[in-house]
Amino acid sequence: MELREITAMFLEQFGGDETDLRVFVSPGRVNLIGEHTDYNGGFVFPAALDMKTTIVCRKRADRKIVLRATDLDVVVEADIDRLNDYRNLDWGNYQLGVAYVLQQAGYDICGLDMLYDDTVPHGGGLSSSAAIEVATALCFATLSNEKNGITAPVDMIAMAKFGQQAENEYVGVNCGIMDQFASAMGKENCAIFLDCKDLSYRYAPLDLNGKRIVIANTNKKRSLGDSKYNERRSECEVGFALLQKELPDKNCLGEISRAEFEAHKHLITDPVVCKRVEHVINEDDRVLRSIEALEAGDMAEFGALMNQSHDSLRDLYEVTGIELDTLVDEARKIEGTLGSRMTGAGFGGCTVSIVEDTAVERFIDEVGKNYQAKTGLTASFYVSNIGDGGRELK
Repeated sequence: MELREITAMFLEQFGGDETDLRVFVSPGRVNLIGEHTDYNGGFVFPAALDMKTTIVCRKRADRKIVLRATDLDVVVEADIDRLNDYRNLDWGNYQLGVAYVLQQAGYDICGLDMLYDDTVPHGGGLSSSAAIEVATALCFATLSNEKNGITAPVDMIAMAKFGQQAENEYVGVNCGIMDQFASAMGKENCAIFLDCKDLSYRYAPLDLNGKRIVIANTNKKRSLGDSKYNERRSECEVGFALLQKELPDKNCLGEISRAEFEAHKHLITDPVVCKRVEHVINEDDRVLRSIEALEAGDMAEFGALMNQSHDSLRDLYEVTGIELDTLVDEARKIEGTLGSRMTGAGFGGCTVSIVEDTAVERFIDEVGKNYQAKTGLTASFYVSNIGDGGRELK
């Protein structure tokens, strides 16, 4: 929805005029490689998309937060003094969770009317939740700072952390930091090489040179909170604890090299746990090799590493499923596809592929038809640009 349409809907639902309206946005993200490594202190390589959450808002005189969405017939009215009480909402808990953790951190939350518009597909593995969280955090933090006479820019890395905290502690999903970091810190035409151990990062120009990023959504219904995401995280924690017995100086799997893992993997006697850890160790190595390939202009090698990543997520981490595997299998059959892999938590959601510009139309047509024939589902395709992170639109 265009901003003018969102604004018109806000005025229709909340009244008044445009005089005091504020607009905050934050994007979804696609992770090009480095999956299920973030919460293990490893490396990731995400990029912010031009699909985003937009919030049009206006201050209220009372201590109420009123939430609406452009695509939902729902109104949530929350009391600022009871923000801990809304954890079980079907919609609105992510937003109010962010307000709650900011409030606990000392931010002076003000009353707001808020209208949300999302162009990031929900449940598609492109971090619609992180887009909501970061836009919401930026909104409340900006207005709180103004209320208290603070003129310094909002710390966007802090906003990413607040978003993750809300999802972990308020909503109950043990996500890592990657999604919120990419949403907060994205940069147009760049991917982010992020070390999740310490949040050190650098931007890597993404020169696709006649190639496009094509995202395919399985449109399989899933809920990250109901998935086996938390189970995988727990398995990694078990595996790390066993390795740490002989590697006491290590603080997370992301600090363990492939050589160290090979030398000590006998400590992990559960074959399932060992597979989970093996994926994480090798995936970290793939991210490093991917950066080297991009910097050398070797897109063929980058694509090959994407393929290896998906195969590992399928065979070792077991988070793909028939829908994601079918999309990837069909993508790899198209001449002009350099690499294809699932992106996000898995169990449904999306794939990301690097496709020659001249093959994109055929890719969408043939992959879509073959996917529907094999699964009975209709995939959605997005040829997305790489955009900027969270910001206020003046």
